[in-house]
Amino acid sequence: MSAVCISKTGDLPLINLLRFKGKPIFDQLILEEKLLRRSSDNWCIVNDGTDRPTIVSGLSGKLSQLIEVEKVMNEGIPVIRRFSGGGTVIVDNGTIFVTFICNKGAIDQLQPFPQPIMSWTGQFYSQVLGGAHKFNLRENDYCFGDHKFGGNAQSITKSRWVHHTSFLWDFDTHNMSYLTYPLKTPKYRLERNHIDFLCPMRSILLSRSEFIRKTISVLENHFCVKPMELDEIKTDANDTNEEHQYSTKLMTFEDLGKALAS
Repeated sequence: MSAVCISKTGDLPLINLLRFKGKPIFDQLILEEKLLRRSSDNWCIVNDGTDRPTIVSGLSGKLSQLIEVEKVMNEGIPVIRRFSGGGTVIVDNGTIFVTFICNKGAIDQLQPFPQPIMSWTGQFYSQVLGGAHKFNLRENDYCFGDHKFGGNAQSITKSRWVHHTSFLWDFDTHNMSYLTYPLKTPKYRLERNHIDFLCPMRSILLSRSEFIRKTISVLENHFCVKPMELDEIKTDANDTNEEHQYSTKLMTFEDLGKALAS
């Protein structure tokens, strides 16, 4: 059961807020997996950019079908297998990351299944964006009109769930050449290439800092928000005595070589 606090709008579940700027995405994903599996608190993580271009892939799927493996190896682009499902993205300093990690039951009447969670987050960001700019949730993507600007992934355990989003404030068109055309695409994509399909948020919104500010403001309508620092985090298990095998993995050059040969 989630802790609650009393606000002017009534009893709200407590959520811890972690804010970063430029945190490496691998470190962020390890932290998220740790909090999902070893904490009993609700968390929101906001990371404004990451330190270098990095490919992040879902837990399943053949890398040779997801990325241009030889090009990635030649140019030294890091590749991460994250602990959640979903598609493959390339992230960099132009990406804004927002993650919810919650107990089942933290949000009243929200069923802990992929589509209800996706629907709730769509409503959440509709409040952030004020319903303007033709914002809509289309087949699990956040879009302005028929152009995608936010990709989502989820992981649901027995008692908790995580929903994380990479928002494209901006992107380098060259980086998109590391990704193959997906085998499965949403219908609204209409076979468009990455560049024609995507929309940088900077072309619609005035300020990335204002987007982050509004996200936290809307968070306060749904939760009692407690800002936290990284060194304040306490998990249920003793990390110094119990080793945890994380699903999130940074792929080695050997791993990529095997993917290329497969």
